[in-house]
Amino acid sequence: MRYTPLEHAGSGEKLARDIFAVDGRVLLSKGVTLTIGLISKLRDMGVTGVYMEDSRFADIPQEELVSETTKRNVMEILAASGPLLSGSTIQEFRGLSETVENLIDEITANKDVLASITDIRSADNELFLHMLNVAMISVLIGIHMKLEREKLKELAVGALLHDVGKVEPSCLAAERDKDTAGKQTHHAWKGFHLLRKAAGVSTLSAHVALAHHEHPDGSGMPRGLFSKDIHLLAKIVACANMFDRLHTSGVLPHTACEQMMALSGSHLDHAVVWRFMRAVAFYPNGTQVRLSTGATGIIIRQHAGLPQRPVIRLLEKSGSDFSYSEIDLAEETTLFIEKVFA
Repeated sequence: MRYTPLEHAGSGEKLARDIFAVDGRVLLSKGVTLTIGLISKLRDMGVTGVYMEDSRFADIPQEELVSETTKRNVMEILAASGPLLSGSTIQEFRGLSETVENLIDEITANKDVLASITDIRSADNELFLHMLNVAMISVLIGIHMKLEREKLKELAVGALLHDVGKVEPSCLAAERDKDTAGKQTHHAWKGFHLLRKAAGVSTLSAHVALAHHEHPDGSGMPRGLFSKDIHLLAKIVACANMFDRLHTSGVLPHTACEQMMALSGSHLDHAVVWRFMRAVAFYPNGTQVRLSTGATGIIIRQHAGLPQRPVIRLLEKSGSDFSYSEIDLAEETTLFIEKVFA
């Protein structure tokens, strides 16, 4: 498996990961052979990059925090969240509650796997994939911070629903048009007002949605709270939210981590960032990189607790043949990743 920009994907190559619709349905399954028509359709959907099968890297571990089944279930629940948020039915929330339990169980079992954002996004599924990714990363951070099960559940629900205030297009338009005094129109307020009335959503989970854009230095939104008044769970979601938003805007994971470290203590909580940096893959498996020696290769393995020093399979071409060698950056301390091909 290797990641490649869509513009470099060729007809005849096969997808290595599913592409989801907004409601969790699989639009294109892994193993599907791309055609010129499918590539054009993906481009129209807003997809910018895909994971492709590659026999040279077929043995690269595809470690996942959460199964594809659970991811689909989460997106289905989010897509059907209208009745839940209106408080008119409890059946939908029971579905969410069970899914949250599965999410926590799977992440707990895979807590030593470094989190990486590998799902293929489109303009259609971006918001719900964002909410799902923020929840997965938040729960992983919470587990590393040794939160109790009940707090993990409240964290997971708050993280999954942190952006429900953006679900209605009218909310986005209102937020774009608001002035400085119009903080009540911020999507965090809208989400809070929806969640505090939803059956089964705790007050703390609703406050996570309200405070996930607050900053420890008081410069955040919508209330300008300082660190002592921001709950730990909201600080965790703020960290996961920033990472995924940076990724969505085209910032590569290692650069996003560097930017977040620079904001530690001002926009993000230092203790949360410290835990986050040891739980996320700076260079996800399948990423193409160039080393300081000029050699190029693919990331094939990670080191738990040392995400900036992965194992790389180097490619050396001789005529029409390729030869391979592997370098472990945890052992080769004088070598560095110089460029990431995105």
